[in-house]
Amino acid sequence: MTRFSASPHPLLGRRALLKAIVAGAGVAAVPGLAACGSDGGGAATDAVSFGNNQSDQVPKDAITAVLKAFEGESGLKVAINTKQHEQYQEQINNYLQGKPDDVLSWFAGYRMRFFAEKGLTGDLSEVWSKVSGGYEPALKEASTASDGKQYLIPFVQYPWGVFYRKSVWRQRGYEQPKTLDELVALSTRMQADGLVPIAFAQKQGWPGMGTFDQLNFRINGYRFHVDLMAGKEDWQGPKVREVFDTWKRLLPFHQENALGREWQEAAQALQQGKAGMYLLGSFVAQQFKGPDLDDLDFFPYPEINPEHGQDTVEAPIDGFMMSRKPGNPEGARKLLEYLSTPAAQLAYLKADPSQIPTSSKADTSGYTPLQKKSAQVIKDAAHVTQFLDRDTDPRFASDAATNGLNAFLQNPDDLDSILKGMADQAKTIFSE
Repeated sequence: MTRFSASPHPLLGRRALLKAIVAGAGVAAVPGLAACGSDGGGAATDAVSFGNNQSDQVPKDAITAVLKAFEGESGLKVAINTKQHEQYQEQINNYLQGKPDDVLSWFAGYRMRFFAEKGLTGDLSEVWSKVSGGYEPALKEASTASDGKQYLIPFVQYPWGVFYRKSVWRQRGYEQPKTLDELVALSTRMQADGLVPIAFAQKQGWPGMGTFDQLNFRINGYRFHVDLMAGKEDWQGPKVREVFDTWKRLLPFHQENALGREWQEAAQALQQGKAGMYLLGSFVAQQFKGPDLDDLDFFPYPEINPEHGQDTVEAPIDGFMMSRKPGNPEGARKLLEYLSTPAAQLAYLKADPSQIPTSSKADTSGYTPLQKKSAQVIKDAAHVTQFLDRDTDPRFASDAATNGLNAFLQNPDDLDSILKGMADQAKTIFSE
């Protein structure tokens, strides 16, 4: 562990992973991700293996339904290899270097390019030549590496925002805050009303990255955010310090003991009316059913710096890659082409309506109010980001960033040493 971490969860796996990468380790110790793939690039068979990171029950059932539909249409069988979501992300480097599945879940943007440029995933330009008419140019750009080739098929997308229960807000007379001062005033009022103002969880290591991102691009703007993620800005500089100072002002309104809580538990505090707000992706809706889901709403994070307003939205794109040597290359391409279709994406969203399809040809008439708002928020944004751990070098995200954020949450007064540690690691990683 680095100098930052005082808690054993969840970084030991990430730290061990980085050492394994340096040592050139394989995947023998990762049975959940190593079981189904092939490195032969051989002749087509009647089966395609599929690496799945959707381990929570709702999205797991949703993607299973999609793959069953593909089986019915194609005559191919799909062997689904599901791994717990955080473990999947921690182990993907070794997974891709071993015998990965033919088709595998991953993310657009920097994280996709990182593996493509290391030659660890397959070129999907042939598939894109058939499906590009169903995607907006920005989605193709997010799926393209520096060599100009595409390595990902986008599937679904979801915005981050501040979620709340409409009935609770009506009962209390709350109104959406437009500025940081209004957010602080609303949070203060919620505390007086006996609510936790902001539900919060950090046991899984990544949720706090969303808060950092919102504050960073609201304070410093989209370009600074992108450059910081690329190692072109100083983590010890005044702009980053202002982000943490602003977060420190908001910490008293956050749900306590976040390092011991998973995001689903924080979502339950919102669902039960014990918390007034929750900053998360729209997948939070997976924790709401029936009338509770209809009661869920959100708004983009409030303005902090008028120069940037609310011009940037975090809206990660989830999709699928192909291994560099699939056991069934023809079947893998058929599956990826199918996953690009409106039918496949809408079939998924029928079971998991917390997100929106990436296909521009998808029928939106059946959208829920939450999906309609999600689509509009993304459409209205001048800039769209992926997410901290998708927009930066994975070594920085899984080590320096996660440990630094956890250390800040444990001891926000130790900011000097935390930022120095993050800056030192950024210099090392981004100078390589």
